[in-house]
Order: sequence, then structure tokens, then C-alpha cells
Amino acid sequence: MPDLLEAGGLRLVEVAPPVVPAEVRTAMDREWGEAVLANPALFDGPVAVCAGLSWEAPDDLLVSWSRVTYRYFALRRVPGATVAPGRWQFPGGSVEPPTGDEPLDEPALRRHAAVELAEETGVDVPAADLTRCLVTHGEDGQVGVHYLAPPLPASFLRESFTALVAAETARGRVSEFDRITLVGSPAELPDLSGPHVGYLDPVVRWVSRRVGS
Repeated sequence: MPDLLEAGGLRLVEVAPPVVPAEVRTAMDREWGEAVLANPALFDGPVAVCAGLSWEAPDDLLVSWSRVTYRYFALRRVPGATVAPGRWQFPGGSVEPPTGDEPLDEPALRRHAAVELAEETGVDVPAADLTRCLVTHGEDGQVGVHYLAPPLPASFLRESFTALVAAETARGRVSEFDRITLVGSPAELPDLSGPHVGYLDPVVRWVSRRVGS
């Protein structure tokens, strides 16, 4: 069960990448190679990973992060997308490190969330309209920064997703999500057949309490 952190302030600081001993790197490369054989679409591009969490003040969370590539995820035996198909999850994705002098800060995370929302659901919302609501920290060390988008009609959400899938199909691509569903309460989660990501249930319960109160 992931920790749910209600941080008032959020600051991100880059630190040196983790040191991977030679024998561990060999095992990591082997795991990654097997993952690529199983899913040739995997790309060993840059990604930001959490290196640590601490509180700077009672309500201010400090996230330390490092630049690695997706190959690093093989250390957790979660080599990219090989376990992703069939899981119910929120729109989102891994964060790529900034280029040049651009900082990885909360505005950057908000922009990234808006891009992921558009790419995976077809819903285009300005980044400024997203409100951070929660930070999750899983047992595997993964950190998720969750944002709430403004309420939209269910019909609009479904139409946007249908249009996105049609556009991707016309380009010869497969959409990142094969379907979406709207959940009104945590009681509806067991009706979603198949595996769920670990943070789905606690985040839905948290949002249900907050939005419904």
C-alpha cells in the first residue's frame, strides 16, 4: 500500500545518479535485454527517478531525483512496459529529465501531467488548470505526483478519447490506453476486471473523500 503524502510545498533537487556495481549492472543489462526481446518497443531513453524523500518543513516535501535511463527499472524487475498491458491506472507516465538549463520543478511536472493527459485520453487541459492534490510513495521507491483536472462532462471525456483512438489508428499507431472508464466511488473498483496499479485504490478513496466532502 503506497504512502499518501499531502505536501503543501514541493521542491525537487537533482542529485548524482546511483552507483551500480559492475556485477549488478551485468544483471540489469541481462534483465533489460530480455525485456526488449519480449517487447521490442521498449526505449532506453532518459528518465528521472526518485533518489529520496524528506520534509523541509512540516508541510513542505523535498524530492531528490537522479538522471538514469529506463534500463535502470530492470533493477526492480519491472522492465518498462512488459507488465503494463491490462492494468487499470490513471493517465500519466515517467518524467524525463530537463534539457539545457531548464529546471525540473513543479511547473515542469504540471506541464508533463497536461501532456500525458492529452496523449492518453485526448483531453487537452492547460497546465495552469491542474491542481496538485497528492504525492504517493510506493514500496518499490516510485513516487507519483497526482494532479486534479477541472470537472468535465462524461460525454466530453468519452468523445475526446474516441477521437484520439480514431486519429491514432489512422496514423497506423496503437493508442496508449485501449479503453477508459469513469469511476464514481471506490466501491466500483472491484468491478474493473484485471490487475490494478498499486496506487489506484488509495488515491481513488482519497479523492472520493476530498471531493465528496
